[in-house]
Amino acid sequence: MQAELKHLSAAELEAGLDEIRISPKDQSVLDLIVSRPEEDARETMELADLHVEVGLVGDTWRDRPSIRSGDGKAHPDMQITMMNSRVAALVAQSKDRWPLAGDQLYVDLDLSKVNVPPGTRISVGAAILEVTNQPHTGCEKFTARFGIDALKLISSPIGRELQLRGINLKVVHGGEIRPGDAVKKL
Repeated sequence: MQAELKHLSAAELEAGLDEIRISPKDQSVLDLIVSRPEEDARETMELADLHVEVGLVGDTWRDRPSIRSGDGKAHPDMQITMMNSRVAALVAQSKDRWPLAGDQLYVDLDLSKVNVPPGTRISVGAAILEVTNQPHTGCEKFTARFGIDALKLISSPIGRELQLRGINLKVVHGGEIRPGDAVKKL
């Protein structure tokens, strides 16, 4: 991966909000698939399988404990993370740095609470995913990679409303996916 870039300022990040707000509402394409085969490792995938039990095949979601699950195991409503490609492009500044966000699917789709509330189903290629009520929030790694101002923006009221950090989903119908596949709000 490319060397770390200068983090954008709050003003530079806020200047990108208008572009994010015009993301397609109902249909777009899958821009990128990223597996997390182990802690801090990223693998860009040209072909992937989404599975009801394991999420993204080859990803470590099942091995990641969650304090939100009640039993300390992987949270079933946090199987898949999806981020708006325009947000990733803004904070990462270069597509080769998008995987650093830690999400699995990158789509040019309006992921705001108004457009994709919990329960919304989204088809990606042959798979169908359902938006869950689990918030997707920033962490220390996100801050280190993209800057404190990026964390402040995604954590702000507008950042939470637009769900700039992305959304959590679960797989309700598995299937094969690849970049370029249609992404449709059902």
